[in-house]
Amino acid sequence: MKLLFDFLPIVLFFVAYKLADIYVATGVLIVATLGQVAWSWLRHRRVEKMPLITAVLVAVFGGATLIFHDPIFVKWKPTVVNWLFAILFIGSCFVGRKTVLERLMGNQMELPAPIWVKLTVAWSLFFVAMGLINLYVAFTFDENTWVNFKLFGILGLTLVFVMGQAVYMSRHLKTDDAPSKES
Repeated sequence: MKLLFDFLPIVLFFVAYKLADIYVATGVLIVATLGQVAWSWLRHRRVEKMPLITAVLVAVFGGATLIFHDPIFVKWKPTVVNWLFAILFIGSCFVGRKTVLERLMGNQMELPAPIWVKLTVAWSLFFVAMGLINLYVAFTFDENTWVNFKLFGILGLTLVFVMGQAVYMSRHLKTDDAPSKES
């Protein structure tokens, strides 16, 4: 359910684009993303780092799109977000005792430390690939195709990746009655 909530600004961007244009859609994206952060703050009295980083980048790149009346900035935003997440995830393998994934999900499931590292590297590679794919679609196809990809392509690829990660994690979950696999 959280994944769908995370994609809500993109869905609203898509709808606004179909009803108006890229500039109205960008304004809707900015408002929806900042609204998401505000909702999180009001509800939990804290905002996680990744949504906060995304909100800042949406405001900066979306704002540049609106100020300069050039959609290139909003087209670059998904790539910059994905690449920053890749840097954050891979950097967490070298800083501290736990990867960012283990910090985010370690209270919900227990996995061997090497599995957390493998998952973190997989997510990092996924983020790099998503950034590259976004640039390819944004600069090879027309704007409408990119907007469709931004919703359906990114969401679809993310869901497939998350399901693959879930299957992989389920093989390595520590249980009280059975030893876990290390690879």
